[in-house]
Amino acid sequence: MKGLIAKKVGMTQVFDEDGSLTPVTVIRVEPNTVIARKTKETAGYDAVVLGLDDLKKNKVSKSYAGQFPENITPKKTLKEFRDFDGEVAVGDEVGLELLDGLRYVDVTATSKGKGFQGVMKRWGFHGGRATHGSKFHREPGGTGQCTSPGRTFKNVKLPGRMGRERVTVQNLKVVRIDPELKVVMVRGSVPGNKDCTLIIKNAVKK
Repeated sequence: MKGLIAKKVGMTQVFDEDGSLTPVTVIRVEPNTVIARKTKETAGYDAVVLGLDDLKKNKVSKSYAGQFPENITPKKTLKEFRDFDGEVAVGDEVGLELLDGLRYVDVTATSKGKGFQGVMKRWGFHGGRATHGSKFHREPGGTGQCTSPGRTFKNVKLPGRMGRERVTVQNLKVVRIDPELKVVMVRGSVPGNKDCTLIIKNAVKK
């Protein structure tokens, strides 16, 4: 498993070698600091804890700072990667060089929140006829049964809060890696708004 903590910059377009236009998402990968290493002897499994973005001293509690070694500044974002591919030590920094040779990646982030939405936007219901006098346009329709059981079953698609969920987009093709700008460009869109923190890992299915 290879993985890094990164940030979403936005979307743009690039031209391929054959001249075709490809929509890409630009992801900035700042150097990740190795906070801790877990082994089967100490934790029962192998893992590496990476951190990103320094925190100010007045923003750090004693209990939170206790997990960081003395020579490492407490980080805002922490992520544990199991079975990490590569020999690293506590205090090392890993960056874009970890993605060299990868053709496809999986990206995980928190999707945009869309508030309370109806069934047409949330679940893709077609709704009723839009003609005059229909009286059934954007409602979900009947959800209950007759006297027996006389209730609505669980997991029925109804209006509710939409978005702001942990979403993983798999098999995104790596179009370009720019070490100078510290960015990686992947084909297609990734969840989350601009400047959001995301996790980029090697593709599991490819």
